[in-house]
Amino acid sequence: MSHSLLAEQTASPETPGTKYFPPFEVTPGLETEAAERLTHYPASKRSAMLPLLHLVQQKFGYLSAPAIRWVAGKLDLELIQVLEVVSFYPGLRQSAPGKFHIRVCRTLSCAMGGSYELMARLCELTGIDRSQCDAHHDPIAVSPCGNFSVEFVECLASCGTAPVCMVNDDFHEGVTADQAAALVEQKFPDFRVATHAGCP
Repeated sequence: MSHSLLAEQTASPETPGTKYFPPFEVTPGLETEAAERLTHYPASKRSAMLPLLHLVQQKFGYLSAPAIRWVAGKLDLELIQVLEVVSFYPGLRQSAPGKFHIRVCRTLSCAMGGSYELMARLCELTGIDRSQCDAHHDPIAVSPCGNFSVEFVECLASCGTAPVCMVNDDFHEGVTADQAAALVEQKFPDFRVATHAGCP
């Protein structure tokens, strides 16, 4: 892969949600945590790739180009080797989500229970346009204000309580389209559906 194409593939496009996450920075704390994770894989540093990527995403919200380069350096790998993993797993993201990231399950039980209707209502409430979303490579859509983002995901392992979703790390069961407004207001009290403004 050429250097220009590699740079393009690792780029982190700005989103309205970028303002809610700190820029990537190598801190002593990050180095300490990374070193601890590496101790679990003495025979092959490469095996620590996913733990390091998750560590960085947890701290900084997404995997920017500098973050991907840092992980490659820590593991003595070529940049493309890390990029292959980042671009393969939908749970790893290269651009900032919203402050409140809503993942909606779309597999069979949830789809039959109304998850597509739930997604449509969430987008209507928050002013999100999903028309440019790519199911795998760019699945996240962010509201214009950056407060909200949505993403369809595969099974969240609660088929009996479909449809289910997650708001950041909080799990919600049996959320219908009619309950979408209450879910958004619960997470973001300043949001008022009555304004019909999408973003407050």
